[in-house]
Amino acid sequence: MKVENAAGLLLEGAGSIIKGKKEFLELLLASVFAGGHVLIDDYPGLGKTTVAKTLAKLIDGGMVGLVFKRIQFTPDLLPYDITGVDVYDPKSGDFRFIPGPVLANIVLADEINRTTPKVQSALLEVMAERQVTIGQETHKPPEPFFVIATQNPIESEGTFPLPSAQLDRFMMKLSMGYPDREAELAILEENPAEINLLQLEPVICLTDFIAAKKSASEIFCHQSLKEAIADIVRDTRIHKEFSLGASPRAGLHFLAAARAYAFIKGRDYVIDEDLAALTVPVLAHRVKLHDPRVQADKFIREICLARLEKLVKTDGNTTG
Repeated sequence: MKVENAAGLLLEGAGSIIKGKKEFLELLLASVFAGGHVLIDDYPGLGKTTVAKTLAKLIDGGMVGLVFKRIQFTPDLLPYDITGVDVYDPKSGDFRFIPGPVLANIVLADEINRTTPKVQSALLEVMAERQVTIGQETHKPPEPFFVIATQNPIESEGTFPLPSAQLDRFMMKLSMGYPDREAELAILEENPAEINLLQLEPVICLTDFIAAKKSASEIFCHQSLKEAIADIVRDTRIHKEFSLGASPRAGLHFLAAARAYAFIKGRDYVIDEDLAALTVPVLAHRVKLHDPRVQADKFIREICLARLEKLVKTDGNTTG
């Protein structure tokens, strides 16, 4: 299989289960190929768990297969419930490490904002450093490693909002939204999460997936577009509506996502339309506004369009 076909095969396979959500799946796969984590902020019953299970089944991990784990976050959860714990073995007289569910290839952190900051910080280490520390030992998750976290936007009682440091670890914040009428009918006819998912076969092997990730990271990005990314990120720090702007990590995620998104689209170079499509998913969750009742999406989009318009006027060619 050609590496260039990996994205198309994954997109087609995921689309057979997640009906009518091509744009969402393109953004999700861009984050996967860029090596980032995703926060899905959406209503119950839209298929967030199904998305994670689908990804795990589409990539052939060999004899063992990709390991998928779902963690239901609750207020009584403790850090070792997700990271793992050392257990004393009386027969050998030694401690034996029992890995937690976070040491998997694809981890679904369901309703992440329903657990305490202490548990959230335990997840933060493995997301940021790709390791967990138990006692004096560190343990690494297998490759690939990808976290899909979810939260419900309509319920706030009994929740612990994610701090800015945690939000900054997510490459993108996405919403699936309700399906359109055609997709809803297809769901009623096929029940893909219950029937099609069981029959789903891998479409690429792990070796090809890793090679595709490498190819995505090498996609060409013109210097003027890199400057546009830097300027967009910096503009969030001086915008009058924002009390907190995006971090340098946001710029790195933005560039990696743009390269991966171009790869998903079948190009070997980034264009300005890629930046326009990614600005809100990559940046909006990283900023804070003076008025918490206002959404950041509008202002982020305005910042991006202003920079891209200026880029076109001064450069005229963003792909050369």
